[in-house]
Parts: sequence; structure tokens; C-alpha cells
Amino acid sequence: MRRLRPVPTGCADDCARLCTDAGLAAVLAADRGLLHWRAMSRLGDPGLAEQAVQETLLRAWRACASYDPARGSVRTWLLTIERNVLIDTARFRAARPGDTSWDEIGEQAENHCARPDFVEDLTDGLVVAALLEQLPAPQRDAVVQVILCDRAYQDVAADLGIPVGTVKTRVHYALRSLRRLPLSA
Repeated sequence: MRRLRPVPTGCADDCARLCTDAGLAAVLAADRGLLHWRAMSRLGDPGLAEQAVQETLLRAWRACASYDPARGSVRTWLLTIERNVLIDTARFRAARPGDTSWDEIGEQAENHCARPDFVEDLTDGLVVAALLEQLPAPQRDAVVQVILCDRAYQDVAADLGIPVGTVKTRVHYALRSLRRLPLSA
């Protein structure tokens, strides 16, 4: 059998033998089903499960020389690596909820097409404009710059030539006044 990949540097005599074609084939024959089952049960998506198994085997191949038989079998070592891969995948999915399975992407696309038109956004904008008109000009300017334009208090204070505390006070009192106004104003 010809060698498909070079032996990772630093492989020792007691490495996991994933650096050889025979060793990798033996692991695939013995443990691939278990790895895939665990990934599928944790992730619930066949594509992500297969990707997790591939990532597990890749990490194991790269770390082949770090395997220590005194700490457990190759299977135990692989399951530990897979556990880390599954944790990484779960964290990634939690941090980026849009990157999910194809079924969920299809559902999101259907919901996206059913969005209300721009009228709702326009109505909200008109309500905000009407509410802002009821504020004194200095408070209105401070709210528009700090809240709506998302500018720092320091920048607004420098542009208006007033202390930062004055800008904060204007925003505070403006928001307090807006909370007291009826929404239909």
C-alpha cells in the first residue's frame, strides 16, 4: 500500500498510528460509526456530523505524536478530541445562529420573503419624528446625535461646544420626557 501523506513530524514509536494509511484505515473501520453517531446525536444534522467527524480525524492526525497510550486507548483519545470539536461547533452555532442546517436556512428564506413591506418602518419613523418634535431643540439635537446617529457623547459635545455632562443631561431629560408622552403623540 502506498503512503498517501507524510508522517507528521515528531511521531514517536507509541503514536496513535493515524499517520499511516493502515492505522487510519483501522481507526475508520473501528471507530468511524461511533464518532458519527455521537456527532449526530449532539448536532442533529447529518452534514454537520460528518464535518465534525472529519475535523476530529484531522485534528487526531495532526496530533498523532502527542498520543499517550498510558492515558487511554486510541478510541478514548479520539472521543476526547471529538468532544472538543463538538463543543467548538456548538459555540460557533450559538455565536452565529444564521450558520445552521440547510433545512433551517430554507425556513429562514421563506420567512424572509414574508416580511412586511416598508410601510411599518415608515410609520415608526413618523411616530419617532412626531415625538421628537415635542422636545426642546437642545434636547432633540442631543437625542438625535447620540441615540439615532449613534455618536459618542464626547464627539457631540465637541461639535456643539458644550461640556460632555451637559450633553448627557440633555439626553437623560429628553428620554425621560419621551417615556411620559403617549405613543400616539
